[in-house]
Amino acid sequence: MSISTVTTKDGVEIFFKDWGPKNAQPVVFHHGWPLSSDDWDAQMLFFLAQGFRVIAHDRRGHGRSTQVSEGHDMDHYASDASAVAAHLNLKNAIHIGHSTGGGEVARYVAKYGQPHGRVAKAVLVSSVPPLMVKTASNPGGTPIEVFDGWRKALAANRSQFFLDVPSGPFYGFNRPGAKVSQGIIENWWRQGMMGSAKAHYEGIKAFSETDQTEDLKAIKVPTLVMQGDDDQVVPYKDASLLQAKLLKNSTLKVYPGYPHGMCTTNADVINQDLLNFIRS
Repeated sequence: MSISTVTTKDGVEIFFKDWGPKNAQPVVFHHGWPLSSDDWDAQMLFFLAQGFRVIAHDRRGHGRSTQVSEGHDMDHYASDASAVAAHLNLKNAIHIGHSTGGGEVARYVAKYGQPHGRVAKAVLVSSVPPLMVKTASNPGGTPIEVFDGWRKALAANRSQFFLDVPSGPFYGFNRPGAKVSQGIIENWWRQGMMGSAKAHYEGIKAFSETDQTEDLKAIKVPTLVMQGDDDQVVPYKDASLLQAKLLKNSTLKVYPGYPHGMCTTNADVINQDLLNFIRS
């Protein structure tokens, strides 16, 4: 085992970054689909400069972690996150998740972090819980046909699909007057193409069809819920507004006009709000 990986119970090597003083309060970042821990560069450098210990891992099948065949589901995602936290013996940690990573944080905190006494606070950014897919009990959800379309596009030409998503809805670059960054688009593509097509294909089901209502209800630690109201990937009315109602101790911040990938496009605002919440 190298210094920057932990091996899970089922033999998956999870890559992680662990920067900053080991005695400082840890801030742990959980990335979205189909990216890697690199998606948190703007946050990790900011919090490092503020004196925190910053940690982020690549989800199984993503980035530099093992391109394993099985376990591309929220239970394994949370268990893998717990393996990293246990390996580093993290205490009093802040767990921040974006999109699918928010689902991972919700399950991790509810199932491992809180019972093990490792978590101080949590943050859900543009996150998928409680449930993305439209069902009889979730009428405001996204129709399954949308996710079927993503699977079809991924299987047909993953590289093109991974250019289309960041060029269009993810960062709001398809909006009139948007300030488009080619570097951001290419970095999204780069992160995505590092990972496994199978992990990404099966991950769509994980982030869209996992009901996390009970995870949210179980979380007692203070939790910040953040989302842009122009999120074209995860509609905020079926996500952050419901999260804030289900959580016992939540603070809700909705950002007018901000996109799904607001941690990157609006890092200055988001970073300051994260810092204020952590210090509050």
